[in-house]
Amino acid sequence: MATEDPQNEESQRSSEESTGDPALDERLAQGVRQNYLGDFIYGAIDGAVTTLAVVAGVEGAGLNSRIIIILGLANLVADGFSMAAANFLGTRAENQRLVRQRRFEQLEIRLHPEGEREEIRQIFAAKGVRGETLERVVEAITADEDRWLDVMMTEEHGMSQAKRSALRAASATFIAFVIVGAVPLISFVSNALGATIANPFGVCVALTGLAFFGVGAAKGRVVDQRWWLSGIETLAVGGAAASIAYGIGVALRGFVG
Repeated sequence: MATEDPQNEESQRSSEESTGDPALDERLAQGVRQNYLGDFIYGAIDGAVTTLAVVAGVEGAGLNSRIIIILGLANLVADGFSMAAANFLGTRAENQRLVRQRRFEQLEIRLHPEGEREEIRQIFAAKGVRGETLERVVEAITADEDRWLDVMMTEEHGMSQAKRSALRAASATFIAFVIVGAVPLISFVSNALGATIANPFGVCVALTGLAFFGVGAAKGRVVDQRWWLSGIETLAVGGAAASIAYGIGVALRGFVG
């Protein structure tokens, strides 16, 4: 009686699962790639908005430019860390919720397999699958517990199975916040280091406006929006925040004096 070679069996399985396109096979083998560009972009927008608001408020109050540098740098570190920490905890909590829900679904499948199988049937019936085809789909999905769980998590709960790295998400947020958030301070720091920029606040507004538009344009690519429209939108939001902060600074100028 011949015995099956595990290596040959594995090789045969891999061959059957191959698409015939080496590049496609390699990409599918890598699984879902997580993208942290969104974390970077939103961190950049928040960094530019809050730092410019600090600069505008201090400038509106007529305070010394050294105060702008001190408060601006404090904002970069403190707010940047706070936003990154919030992103870290939020992403981690989402991953934990995913694990918890998957365990619950696994328990349901093991305790009530017929009921969970009927849920799969109803899910695909609602998609228009009927008759014998529906039964074949249900049989194929429920034949493998991991596949069954994946479908239940995605279709019933709308939860992606790809976990995001909480540390990478937080790092992208913090790095973007610090880099783009430093733009409003460039002209003031340059003067403090010996440069002679006659109107540092004007230069600050111009540079930050360009940063707002650039980040907004990049955001448009992420959310599938026209890049120029997203750029203008982000510029308008940042400008509004700066205008409010500047107005408050002007209103409180007498109080500060």
